[in-house]
Amino acid sequence: MVAQKLAGSFRDPCGFLFLRNDILYRQVNNLYKDNYDYLIKSGLYKALVDTNLLIPHDEVDIDYAISNKVYKIIKPEKIPFISYPYEWSFSQLKDAALTTLQIQKIALSFGMSLKDSSAYNIQFLKGKPVFIDTLSFEKYKEGEPWVAYKQFCQHFLAPLALMSLKDIRLNQLIKNFIDGIPLDLASKLLPTKTRFSFSILTHIHLHAKTQKHYSNKQISKTKQKISKNSFLGIIDSLESAIKKLSWQPFGTEWANYYEDTNYTINALNNKKKLVSDFLDEISPKNIWDLGANDGLFSKIASEKEIQTISFDIDPAAVEKNYLNCIKNNDIYILPLLLDLSNPTPGIGWENKERMSLQERGPVDAVLALALIHHLAISNNLPLNKIAKFFNNTCNSLIIEFVPKHDSQVQRLLSTREDIFPNYTKKEF
Repeated sequence: MVAQKLAGSFRDPCGFLFLRNDILYRQVNNLYKDNYDYLIKSGLYKALVDTNLLIPHDEVDIDYAISNKVYKIIKPEKIPFISYPYEWSFSQLKDAALTTLQIQKIALSFGMSLKDSSAYNIQFLKGKPVFIDTLSFEKYKEGEPWVAYKQFCQHFLAPLALMSLKDIRLNQLIKNFIDGIPLDLASKLLPTKTRFSFSILTHIHLHAKTQKHYSNKQISKTKQKISKNSFLGIIDSLESAIKKLSWQPFGTEWANYYEDTNYTINALNNKKKLVSDFLDEISPKNIWDLGANDGLFSKIASEKEIQTISFDIDPAAVEKNYLNCIKNNDIYILPLLLDLSNPTPGIGWENKERMSLQERGPVDAVLALALIHHLAISNNLPLNKIAKFFNNTCNSLIIEFVPKHDSQVQRLLSTREDIFPNYTKKEF
């Protein structure tokens, strides 16, 4: 099979990702030779891999190269499902931020630094954040500032501050600003009280003001020197700022769904058994649980060691799901945010840098439990369109029909006219 470059891997002249026979490889270009050798020989690579902070790789035959600029070809460990920051819960983004800073601290102790602190360099593997861009490390030069400082503030600190201190839904700004939320915009949106927080004042408000001041001025090529201790001080300050930010998952429409349902204990247990039996019959390697809420039924798949993406539209439900996975050390569930009526699109250059939801499928099986009425009634989606979507998304489908007399459907119809004569078991 002809090798194919990944559409989203083109910005770094040091190398790129490509597929050959559906296996992922990364080409390391000659431009990155010195930094790559130092990464390996210094012991930094081993230290990060041994602590599960960096994705491990194997060096393979250089004949796999697809350009003559090659120095090495490496084969990284495969990530089962690629997710993006605008699909993460608050604590997922926070953990990704703290992981990035931890890696930066360790890198400095080995004489290297991150040249790139993009949130897209983090993925979730076995329930925990891991850094995936092996080519983001460069030799540290005494006196040089952190080149990735602005990027870290835009990709991590600004969205976390907005989610924590303004509105959790502002995480969706990350989708609109692929290079991170502009600091001047974050500064305008944040509450006035944040100007009395030293870390937010320094890293967002004053940072934004400085950017604006120098935006139309010629910058001297002579960089301002900064000591290693001052460098570490900035990292510590960012780490402290991130740790102080918090968000409590409550107050959203479906946050306490299973505490406000018409299921009896026996009915719920029977439903769990049916799902378990169906999964045994299908034997999928991976599933998407669509409308998973806090992951009650995702856990059934997880207990069978099935890779499970647990999607929900409610940020509180996804947050609770993620925190429960961390608490229970559940390595098979990845909770993610998803509005199924407006699923994740392809974005970035040529709309191909970040994949759409369906580009990341099809999946072996989908769970669609207590979901059909939300799609058909809340979102006015005809049943045939819903069927077509599932047909394109999965090989097997476990779906529940919720009739009109169900209390949850009545709840949806209580504030609108019933214009759904075709929403019947027969039509379904």
